[in-house]
Amino acid sequence: MRRKDFLYLAVFGLVLFMLGNWLLPVTDPVESNYTQTAKEMIAAGDYMSPRIFGNYWYDKPILFYLELIAAFKMFGMTDFAARFFPAVFAVAGILVTYAFAAKLYSRNVGIFAAVLLATTVEYWYLGHAIITDMTLFLTVSLTLISFYRGYETDKPVYYYLAFAAAAVAVLTKGPIGLALPGLVILVFLAWQRALRMLLNIHMLGGLVLFFAIVCLWYLPMYQLHGSDFINTFLGVHNVLRATVPEHPRNSVWYYYLMVFAVGFFPWSFVIVPVFFKKLFTRQLHLPSGDKERFLMIWALAVFAAFEVMASKYTTYTFPYMMPLAILMAKYFLSHEKMFWRMAKGMSAFYIVMVMTVVPFVTQGHSGKDLASLLRANSTADTVVLTYGVRYPVSIPYYSGRTPKRLVATDADIEKERPQKMSWTATNIMPFMAVSDMDLSEDTIIVTNKDSREKLGDEVPGFWEEIGSDSEYIVYKLVPNHDDGRVDRAERKNDTPYGTIIQRLSGKMN
Repeated sequence: MRRKDFLYLAVFGLVLFMLGNWLLPVTDPVESNYTQTAKEMIAAGDYMSPRIFGNYWYDKPILFYLELIAAFKMFGMTDFAARFFPAVFAVAGILVTYAFAAKLYSRNVGIFAAVLLATTVEYWYLGHAIITDMTLFLTVSLTLISFYRGYETDKPVYYYLAFAAAAVAVLTKGPIGLALPGLVILVFLAWQRALRMLLNIHMLGGLVLFFAIVCLWYLPMYQLHGSDFINTFLGVHNVLRATVPEHPRNSVWYYYLMVFAVGFFPWSFVIVPVFFKKLFTRQLHLPSGDKERFLMIWALAVFAAFEVMASKYTTYTFPYMMPLAILMAKYFLSHEKMFWRMAKGMSAFYIVMVMTVVPFVTQGHSGKDLASLLRANSTADTVVLTYGVRYPVSIPYYSGRTPKRLVATDADIEKERPQKMSWTATNIMPFMAVSDMDLSEDTIIVTNKDSREKLGDEVPGFWEEIGSDSEYIVYKLVPNHDDGRVDRAERKNDTPYGTIIQRLSGKMN
């Protein structure tokens, strides 16, 4: 029966997470960073040092890039390939959830927990998203499951498996891969009054195994790149992220409560009222059993850890979904008809959406169509610029043309350049100042509706619209036009630059 359960859940997961992936283009601003990095690593033949726009890129560790490279090698550089491993690990995640819940409680709890998890909005989304979170979810979950199995059975092999999984998590997203499950384990052992377990010889042996695995990448990276790697990867993308909010608008106490409500939809709309009902009727109590304590600490520790971090992202609390799904499944065992109606309804909804609506949504956040326009209207020598828009990395990924980000002056470029312990560390795209433009060159500018009037006022030249999509407008420089001719040296003389720009301001066609 268990084998059939695994088979049916695997087929269910493959349909839910693989179907329609070839219809979903790579989106900006996040997914394209990963695919472009993997693309450049393949081109360079360097599978050790992530790079983007010809620069070394220390945003994330190596594992997810290797996943993308492997998928591109197997299926070509396609949208399906880019989404292949997130979908594979999403299927693996529901199988692991089933196995762990069935081991803790019963086969039915395992099935309910796996199906419930798979049909939540956040899990379904991350099963398609080209980001590290599904890999981190699986590796952190395996770390905690292996530890608990070792705690239950006192079999040393589980401790070694836990540390090996933690090492893979650290190769996926950095120190949080060890710190997060470590916090859960520490709190659990403290509650159980079993902190002496940390001195177990096999726990220490597992720690040695952990360092042996992570050093396969971190040590060569330090030897190759030295302090630049340490300062950017650990300094900016870990310490700075934990202490300075990257997006201050998200820094509100209720942010992750909203994420839970939406991310666990539709099940949160049932569980939340039940929770408050039990709270007001004083039916809630601290768990006394080891299993319930471990699951509760797992969920709450993840929530608390990211609540105190300065930077908040929708996906940060994702690792708490497995224990919550297991605990929720126990409730739905006594509401079986409602559970299966909701599960079937959400599954059908996702399948319909991925074949109809979602492709249009992703298309609207991707430069894939724009890349075709650029290829048709440019050569390898064409200067491609972006102006007034967030840099769309999907354009170089799909087109092979790398736009330069256009700013007013050289001083503005220096302000935007990567600085130590600053969020400008992510600005490693190529730049160009308006004062350095050569209007004798074949030039294309990508902008949007909000910025096109400003472009007409601040950028010299006569520009003709050659195409647009839902987000971007593309203009091509009209050569030898009276409004656009300017001697490059003239802009370097003592005349105030603002005056020259005003006098040479182009008209939008």
